[in-house]
Amino acid sequence: MQRRSEPTPLAAIIAERIRARGPITFAEYMEACLYHPEFGYYAKADQRPRQDYFTSVDARPLFGRLLARQLHEMWTQLGSPGTFSLIEAGAGTGELAKQILDFAAIELGAFYETLRYVVVERSASRRGAQSTVLASHAARGHASSAGEIPGEISCGCIFSNELLDAMPIHRVVQGHGELRELYVGVGDAGFCEQIGAPSTPELNSYFEEQRIALNGEQHAEVCLEAAKWIEAAGRRLLRGFVLTIDYGHEARELYDERHMRGTLLAYERHRASEDYFRVPGQQDLTAHVNFTAVDLWGQHAGLARTGFTSQTNFLLALARASNFEDLQSDHMNQDQQARARLLFKALINPEGMGETFQVLIQHKGVNAPKVSGFDPL
Repeated sequence: MQRRSEPTPLAAIIAERIRARGPITFAEYMEACLYHPEFGYYAKADQRPRQDYFTSVDARPLFGRLLARQLHEMWTQLGSPGTFSLIEAGAGTGELAKQILDFAAIELGAFYETLRYVVVERSASRRGAQSTVLASHAARGHASSAGEIPGEISCGCIFSNELLDAMPIHRVVQGHGELRELYVGVGDAGFCEQIGAPSTPELNSYFEEQRIALNGEQHAEVCLEAAKWIEAAGRRLLRGFVLTIDYGHEARELYDERHMRGTLLAYERHRASEDYFRVPGQQDLTAHVNFTAVDLWGQHAGLARTGFTSQTNFLLALARASNFEDLQSDHMNQDQQARARLLFKALINPEGMGETFQVLIQHKGVNAPKVSGFDPL
């Protein structure tokens, strides 16, 4: 398939790379589109993350309050340690971190005093913004910034919100009894798809380990980076939890007959399309997360599955545990309280984010932890 590509600075760079070396994997193309240090979608200093669609963080500060409640419970499950490392991967400019820390400082004082919150972000421009967003908490020794997850986390929680869906994916297609890979080439009209043998045996192993058989002519995505990321995170965490919030499915649903074209989409100006090649570096590219793979590769590093549920169940259960007090505060007027209720509905709407987004928690070094977010409704 060939699509017209508009000239962008990044398009020229990628095209030159292909002409010099031949077709590249879609993972390499997506990596450049999102994370090129100068022209990548997430690397630009003047671009707000996820500006092309509504996210949970946009429901501030409610989303952060509810997460803070869950993180506080994890702390108590670990015996209320004197130091609790909270590692947020893919933290952007630190807006969610600020929500969590602000609430903890006011409502969960003892917990706040133990927090060592590390906002992890690979974009240098966004790390620069974090220093302003989190200045007050950094001054008190409760927040710091880093380009990658610490090498060892003695006790705490590694968590991410809409991180794994933006990790580069390989695109594959099942045909004539074998797995083939879709590469990115250059044609007369710009970038185009080219089919070939898998670039790595890991692609076949990925499906074999999960006992997944694709349907004939089915297109699918494989995020090897997410599998490697969760395994590395699990090895660095000595005791605690890994909390992953993202949109996606478990493998049996992700690769069923309803997803014959895969789940990869390009987002630009609140519109979704399959025109992945149109404006490289100027649109978001995302694919649904395979939570079965995240669970399985986490087990390789000693992570055990705590629970898995929809965002609807998770947030409603947390709100109910606090008697819905976090939906409003004494400092909010009636209009603000009404807006908070509307935002909460957006977060839990089964026809929107509530059922599309899933929550997976894994644990290590703690026996049968209780997590209120998994309480049945």
